[in-house]
Amino acid sequence: MRAGLALTLGLALTLSACQRAQPEWSTEQRVTIAALSLSRLPPPPPDPSNRYADDPRAAAFGARLFADPRLSRNGRVACTHCHQPERAFTDGLSRARGLGASRRNTPTLLGVAWSPWLFWDGRADSLWAQALGPLSHPAEQGLSEAELKRAITQYHRRDYEALFGAPDAQPARQVSVNVGKAIAAYERTLKPAPTRFDVYADAVAAGNEKAAAYLDEAERRGLRLFIGRGQCLRCHHGPLLTNHAFHNIGLPPLPGLPPDRGRADGLRAVLASGLNCRSRYSDDPDRVCPQLTFSRPGAAEWVGAFKTPSLRGVKRTAPYMHDGRFVTLGEVLDHYNRALDPGPLLGHSELFPLGLTPDEMNDLRAFLETL
Repeated sequence: MRAGLALTLGLALTLSACQRAQPEWSTEQRVTIAALSLSRLPPPPPDPSNRYADDPRAAAFGARLFADPRLSRNGRVACTHCHQPERAFTDGLSRARGLGASRRNTPTLLGVAWSPWLFWDGRADSLWAQALGPLSHPAEQGLSEAELKRAITQYHRRDYEALFGAPDAQPARQVSVNVGKAIAAYERTLKPAPTRFDVYADAVAAGNEKAAAYLDEAERRGLRLFIGRGQCLRCHHGPLLTNHAFHNIGLPPLPGLPPDRGRADGLRAVLASGLNCRSRYSDDPDRVCPQLTFSRPGAAEWVGAFKTPSLRGVKRTAPYMHDGRFVTLGEVLDHYNRALDPGPLLGHSELFPLGLTPDEMNDLRAFLETL
């Protein structure tokens, strides 16, 4: 009897030891997790359309322009009004507000240098073209090109001349473009900082047995859902956790706001823009623009589609979605999980129900907050 008991205890201890020895992640999962780490983020892709893109002097000048409220019609709205560093370069509002109210939420600028399209609808194909949008928009900073030239001449002449020559001798459009290129040089420096998740992902990739100390059990369960049944990697992958593409996720128009066709209108706008990759203001002598060439305007899937946002800093970038309709991450996850018939909708939703339990949803949210 004692021998049998000893054998049973021995088998139990052996089984327990084997279970403890089992790795938490498969080889494939470790590769997937490692690919999400910021340590895997390559340098920003070059921007041949902006010869000043990586000029430190231009970036320093662009930072001063970015924070200057005098570059607005009322003298009180700077780029930092909506893109606040302490909020991961967002503003905490459902929809941006400068001189007036916008119809869209303020997206983060962290990691924006890696994005081939800018704005929720991708209506700009370069950072310098994007920077000029808020400066001239009547609901944001509201300056005409002539007014911007006067402001640069009055407040920033010395810095401008050091890079671009005398503003007085240049057409207002050229001054405006140069301002955009300086701001873009600054925006290219805005990168997300590593978090506990990145430490964990690097430890997992290295086979570090102490990796579990960096994320708690709920956060690790949430990561398992993120790379598995949650289907999050369909759109949120790579170190910036975005595919930089456009998707319709079944959001019906909000009451009181005009229907927003998203990428369908954004693509037409960038193709018609006098500031796109093909324009005379691009510094790329070849002006090879495959993204414009193969962009397929008029495709049905663009209707109601919006750019996939980065999840970096997501805990600080609420409210969520292109129109800021969701205040919490819980609301976002509920939308994806249920994928309810939204009723009247622009285009066709790509979502399908995930069937996650409330506990799984809490785990997934816990993981997202590590980002």
